[in-house]
Amino acid sequence: MLGPNLTAAPRRKTRRIMVGNVPVGDGAPISVQSMTITKTADVEGTLQQVYALAGAGADIVRCTCNREDAAEGLARIVPRSPVPIIADIHNNHLMALAALEAGVHGLRLNPGNITNPAKIKEVAAAARDRGVSIRIGVNAGSLDSRLYDKYGGATPEAMVESAQIELGYFQEVGFEDVKISVKASYVPLMIEAYRMLADVTDHPLHVGVTEAGPGLPGLIKGTAGIGTLLAEGIGDTIRYSLTADPVEEARAGRQLLECLGLRARKNVDLIACPSCGRAEIDVIAVANAAMAAFGEREIPLQVAVMGCVVNGPGEAKDADLGIAAGRRKGHLFIKGQNVAVVAEDAMVEALVEYAEAIVRDGADAVLRRADTERARREAEADRRALLDEKGADANASEARVDLIHRKLHGDDGA
Repeated sequence: MLGPNLTAAPRRKTRRIMVGNVPVGDGAPISVQSMTITKTADVEGTLQQVYALAGAGADIVRCTCNREDAAEGLARIVPRSPVPIIADIHNNHLMALAALEAGVHGLRLNPGNITNPAKIKEVAAAARDRGVSIRIGVNAGSLDSRLYDKYGGATPEAMVESAQIELGYFQEVGFEDVKISVKASYVPLMIEAYRMLADVTDHPLHVGVTEAGPGLPGLIKGTAGIGTLLAEGIGDTIRYSLTADPVEEARAGRQLLECLGLRARKNVDLIACPSCGRAEIDVIAVANAAMAAFGEREIPLQVAVMGCVVNGPGEAKDADLGIAAGRRKGHLFIKGQNVAVVAEDAMVEALVEYAEAIVRDGADAVLRRADTERARREAEADRRALLDEKGADANASEARVDLIHRKLHGDDGA
């Protein structure tokens, strides 16, 4: 297992901007974003979703501002929001100006939707005067038609040029509080566009795969694009764009950053063995039950669910806490050290109880209170019994290897 201090590649050096009170770039923690799917004019419904997103790990939330009543809604939402609010602007630059009047902490402008330089500069100057940041949100599906014609389609070069043109307008009015995204739904295109952009600017980058889709395919597509770039040190703030409850976007973003060692763990990181012929329990069922039991509890531990006591504690010895099954019992261990034995049907409850104790009192205190010697003896007794019962090779792996050797060398025992 990798050590706790190993992370992805060194992060790309960028300038820093602020989105409300959230720093972006220049070594600040990579932030997680999502977007509400309510009508922004529905103030209470939108706020309810904003709070749910913040609870799931979103640091910044974007709301659409496509109509006058949406801008009015933002004026009522922003003062009550637990996180900075960004207004998503479509084709009308007046909505951007209205959102600024509403007090938003940031704007997202798509260069393919508002193309008049004078209007773009008017918005940038107004944001400059208010100290509000802007994201240049390039999208492969909505580039300026002149760039499609120039490059023969949505290419990485076309997307980067779109961002640079918009950035040039901003620079003309002395506006620098900018982050940039170059999103596409085709992952290789998105990755190459971000790599190219990272080579030509030091502005912080907002990374995401647009329109990734629903369910597992959407998660995989988003992770393939975002994770690849983060592992290369590219990216200062991220968003999963899923056809799903946006809370799932925030949760996925947070978990990805934790997996890459780019944010401190907030919730349980549950690991589990894939099961084998020695497993004494339905590992999948117990692992799912444990995930449900931990839910959204803020327990920043790695917790292991292992199918047998023969190998489980050793294989998961680096986990903060774990449990391994053995002869209708669950053997609890902390950092590989046995601490307790519980009934099989109490395994999940015991995991939660011990996890909460570790967070509250510390692992050392929990270990001191435990009868570790008794727990070790019981685990060893069950381990030996299982070895006697199922043998050292419960999956008959070595017998299969022996059979392969016989077949390949012409000795099949006939």
